[in-house]
Amino acid sequence: MITFSIAILSLILGYFIYGKFIERFFGADDSIITPAIRLKDNVDFIVMPTWKMFMIQFLNIAGLGPIFGAILGAMYGPIAYIWIVFGCIFMGATHDYFSGMLSIRNNGSSFPEIVGKYLGPGFQNFLRIFTILLLILVGVAFVTGPAGLLKDLTGGGFNYWLYGIFAYYLIATLLPINKIIGKIYPVFGAALLIMAITIAGAMIFKSLDGSLIMNELNFDQLKNLHSNPSQNILYPMMFIVISCGAISGFHSTQSPLMARCMKKESYGKPVFFGAMIAEGIVALIWATASMNFFGDTYALNDTLMSGHNPAWVVNEICNTWLGKIGAIFAIVGVIACPITTGDTAFRSARLTIADMLSVKQKSIKSRLLVSIPLFAVGFLLSQLEFSTIWKYLGLANQILSMTMLWTGAMYLAKNGQKHYILSLPAVFMTAICFTYLLVAPIKNGGLNINIEIGYSLGALIALTAFSLFKLSIRKHFKTR
Repeated sequence: MITFSIAILSLILGYFIYGKFIERFFGADDSIITPAIRLKDNVDFIVMPTWKMFMIQFLNIAGLGPIFGAILGAMYGPIAYIWIVFGCIFMGATHDYFSGMLSIRNNGSSFPEIVGKYLGPGFQNFLRIFTILLLILVGVAFVTGPAGLLKDLTGGGFNYWLYGIFAYYLIATLLPINKIIGKIYPVFGAALLIMAITIAGAMIFKSLDGSLIMNELNFDQLKNLHSNPSQNILYPMMFIVISCGAISGFHSTQSPLMARCMKKESYGKPVFFGAMIAEGIVALIWATASMNFFGDTYALNDTLMSGHNPAWVVNEICNTWLGKIGAIFAIVGVIACPITTGDTAFRSARLTIADMLSVKQKSIKSRLLVSIPLFAVGFLLSQLEFSTIWKYLGLANQILSMTMLWTGAMYLAKNGQKHYILSLPAVFMTAICFTYLLVAPIKNGGLNINIEIGYSLGALIALTAFSLFKLSIRKHFKTR
């Protein structure tokens, strides 16, 4: 319980100490009139209370991510604690804060438009297509999964649930953000937090009464404990598996939603930085629960390798530790939360396309004009196997986080500020992404080349990216 307690305390202190530093470093200024006020349209640009924005942002970026990703990441062992804590504070929360605040400073712009301003039109055009595709894949992944679970629970047809969830997605995407999202998301966000807190409480209680022995992080466990380490390489694969809870590029597509609803820039710290810290806490709880519920990391590996999946693990833990209430939480966790992530993914895709084509979204006609083709593509992709869709989401997600970090670093550099708080994490994530692409097994989206060569090439590409970044900065100041 010592490792778990220190990790949770570290995240909380990270919010108050490093979060305050980041807020001051960025220069949040309440005298600046935000897009929610300047561009108010009562559809996407509309002022919301801070607590409601926090809950919506938390649910937008969380969903199943800090639960399923943490459970799969726990298969690598207690070393996952280090990535979740340090990644969340110094990379993920900072990434989310800058993605939200840069959107506020740029009229609530979507992620690709922000990238274009600071990294150039080449990156912008690539990110437009890449981001839209990722958002559609996220939406599709989070419709097929819940539809299958609902089919199993009710005995109904898969396609009926698929059509029903898609219909809800379309309605939620078209309506003003305060109609459905603003009303039900805070409820589901609270349920996700309460679910995690009760699981943590059950662990602590069982640890104190001696019925549960919680594994601690020690030097012997600073290694890959995965049952199939040759196919699940600690570096870089754990850093891809655990994204939500540490750092996730998908968040940079969601932050502009709340950037368009924020009354004051000072609200950015609790909404953007704070929601990510909350997600890190949820990830820590579920990583700890899964590592200890079955006895240890090896038993968790045996369970998941025997054919069970993270959804089964969630259901088993909730029902065993929380009884009937746990069954309700399990349904919220594995069905409702992914659906709420899917609808905001499609909403973000609508706004990204609208920004790209300069199509105003105040009228329902213009929203339909963008949404109908978007959902048509989504429906076609929903016919693919879930595993096929999911396989490419992890790497694509972290490519976005890498790009956002470089974008934020360039913003700082061009404004004469020290960029290392973002450029160094950007170098690290660049190494992670390219090393994964080189050494991961082909079935996981990699090229499966020799590990030593892959590590060397990944590091070389990351250092080259940093050199090009520094060169771009020098050129910028020479031409001013």
